[in-house]
Amino acid sequence: MKHYSNLADLHRFNHLPMPEHPLFSVYRCPKNTSLGENPFTSDFYIIGFKKLKSGVITYGRTKYDHTNGCMLFTKPRQIIEFKNLEYHEDSFVVFIHEDFLNGHFLHTEINKYAFFDYEANEALHLSPREERVMWDLFFKIDAEYLTNNDEYSRNIMLSHVDSMLRYSQRFYKRQFINRTELSGITVSKFTDALAAYFTNSALLTQGLPNVTILAAQLNLSPRYLSDLLKQETGKTAIELIHIYLINEAKNRLRGTDQRISEIAYALGFEDLSYFSRLFKRETGKTPNQFKKHLLN
Repeated sequence: MKHYSNLADLHRFNHLPMPEHPLFSVYRCPKNTSLGENPFTSDFYIIGFKKLKSGVITYGRTKYDHTNGCMLFTKPRQIIEFKNLEYHEDSFVVFIHEDFLNGHFLHTEINKYAFFDYEANEALHLSPREERVMWDLFFKIDAEYLTNNDEYSRNIMLSHVDSMLRYSQRFYKRQFINRTELSGITVSKFTDALAAYFTNSALLTQGLPNVTILAAQLNLSPRYLSDLLKQETGKTAIELIHIYLINEAKNRLRGTDQRISEIAYALGFEDLSYFSRLFKRETGKTPNQFKKHLLN
């Protein structure tokens, strides 16, 4: 698989104009442009806007949903593939080598944007007004990119990238809200998957349920699932898992004569002290205190 460690190689291999900067480039894609006909990885963050008429984009393991104008976010060493693309309208791509962020606050801040870990079918679908916001920021980045590079250029370009990421975060929140019906279905499916985990002996073979396992069953990335559940329920996926585990523990403490250690191990906890700490955090009581309260 092809790996691009520098921008010049990526541009040259895909017959693009050579980059103006060795660690940062922008490209406005005409309708007949195609990048990466074969799967590739890179050392870059890639932020793009795509409005496709036909063709397939995949990254990670999922096909990209191109029914509307969408923002695309990938991080270094993510597998990406573009095939037979035909655009309805112009699109753009911003390439940022990870070294370009060294010493800038985005070096750490960019990791806080969960959408870089979303799968391709979880792309950000923009409204016409939101598209205009993104294009305005792109034009500002492009204008600075094409000027003579000086001591201010990097900070100016990255400030616009930061704005693009902040707006993307806002627009994702809007997307979660607008897709409440879909979100509600996901919450139900998550709850069902969690319940099934306890009834099909998965506890015995896989231990405690975790976000990665349940997200895979729902064909979602762990971070997208957690963000979606947070928007819909106010709780992240791991918080909902903990609530479910403690409710199950409370039911067993009420309805059986099992010892606390037996209940903990039956629920997949290998560490009794961890079970006790989690139980107290969720209920305000230790399992022993909860049991004594029931007896009284």
